[in-house]
Amino acid sequence: MAEGPQPKRKREEEEEQNGGAAAQGGPAAAFTLSDLRVRRVLRESARDKIVFLHAERIDLSGEGTDAVVILEKTPFQEEKIPDLLKKPMNAELRMHNDIYCTFYLSPPPELSEIKATVVYPATEKHIQKYLRQEVHLIRETWEDYKNITLPFIQSQSFSIQWVYNILEKKAEADRIVHENPDPSNGFVLVPDLKWNQNQLDDLYLIALVHRREIKSLRDLTAEHLPLLRNVLQEGKEAIVKRFGVSGSQLRIYLHYQPSYQHLHVHFTALGYDAPGSSVERAHLLADVIDNLAMDSSYYQKRALTFPLRADEPLFKKFQEAGKV
Repeated sequence: MAEGPQPKRKREEEEEQNGGAAAQGGPAAAFTLSDLRVRRVLRESARDKIVFLHAERIDLSGEGTDAVVILEKTPFQEEKIPDLLKKPMNAELRMHNDIYCTFYLSPPPELSEIKATVVYPATEKHIQKYLRQEVHLIRETWEDYKNITLPFIQSQSFSIQWVYNILEKKAEADRIVHENPDPSNGFVLVPDLKWNQNQLDDLYLIALVHRREIKSLRDLTAEHLPLLRNVLQEGKEAIVKRFGVSGSQLRIYLHYQPSYQHLHVHFTALGYDAPGSSVERAHLLADVIDNLAMDSSYYQKRALTFPLRADEPLFKKFQEAGKV
């Protein structure tokens, strides 16, 4: 839900790498899951209840086209929890010790959904992205950004047409929670596709700014403070109005490196351990605003730390420069 030079687990990357095919009714809309054949497990996480599969679709000629399938167990929905114990189901007692019992349940289909995300057609880069890889922390100075990171970004031709489709209301217009249409200081707030909007525990929204020249944290100066303050204030107001979640219960932050090179802000439930919310990648928007108010060129002066996987091209650039 390729990319900028940072690993990620969301729709933005898939649509970016596929040129927004899914949003435009591309090849992903022309098949069903039963058309896919699993080739191997790329990676799985027992903690997150998620598995990444390398699959392929066989056409009529017998040729196979690669796909990546992400299977993820959906969160519990509060209103359905009573049905887990009331509806007929198999409940196997696995352990009983004093006051403790462990049962394994086989709930009916409507209570045991699995979310499947498909990247099709998938490139070798997609497949490698989901393989378990070593991760390294990079300490990027402003000189490193100018000499290594920025030239790498500029050398890539990654489409973010899906972002422009949302901003221009060519796609997902019905999902917009809030919009400030001002071309300089406005933005659009939409739910992230990782969030099914059925519960608030994993609330996740994205604010996409209308300005297209701002790629990331590195581009921000005091000039952008009105924009950032609008995102912070109006985003919180829209979320409490629509979902009843107050600003003090939200984690509002930017990524560096970002998933894609268009400034966007993440709004997640404070109690949700969202992908990419760790300290080495997330920068709280309120802190960013304070830093820029104190020093307009703050993010053109300070070193920034971020993780890169060992197989990423940008990591190799830092290796070649002797920075790892």
